Amino acid sequence: MPDVRLTTPSFLVLGIVDTLGEASPYDVKVEAARTVAPFWSVPHAQVYAQCDRLLAAGLLTEVRREGGRGRRLLRVTEEGTRALRGWLEDTAFVPVEARERGILKLWFGARPGPHAPVQIGAHTRTLEEYEELAATVGELITRGQREALEFGIRYERMMVDFWRWVADRDPGDDLNGDPGDAPDRGPGPDPGNEA
Repeated sequence: MPDVRLTTPSFLVLGIVDTLGEASPYDVKVEAARTVAPFWSVPHAQVYAQCDRLLAAGLLTEVRREGGRGRRLLRVTEEGTRALRGWLEDTAFVPVEARERGILKLWFGARPGPHAPVQIGAHTRTLEEYEELAATVGELITRGQREALEFGIRYERMMVDFWRWVADRDPGDDLNGDPGDAPDRGPGPDPGNEA
């Protein structure tokens, strides 16, 4: 087996194929979008690349269906199962990688007034969807899946609360002021004097 460095997307693919029993790369992509995308997104192209890497590493096997387009069906090998179980048992902490565009925009001086209502609305809708899902799935999901759903609910509540706080702040609290009120930093570099 070639030595391959496994990443979180590698384990995401292994986990989905393991859960489904067998799956095509397309099935993996659809299942990822349906289940884990709210807390771990993976680009579609990366799903296909990971499937190929895991096949080359001997962690997945492939059977091509007869006829039609020769659809590939993947299964986790014994080595893949061992790798997945080892990853599930690894308790090492990895810092969160938050990717909230609205917060990035605030950091660079976007005015909260236009952004906060949009963010509150979007996070409120997502929260309602998660709460509805939690009320309807009942015993149909595993404990871990229910806990992941609870994470989504708590995260969305926190984001609604955060953006309400942003919206309710007194404009005088803004230490930087409106970007239009920013102090004059003087002229930028003279394009004619580039080194």
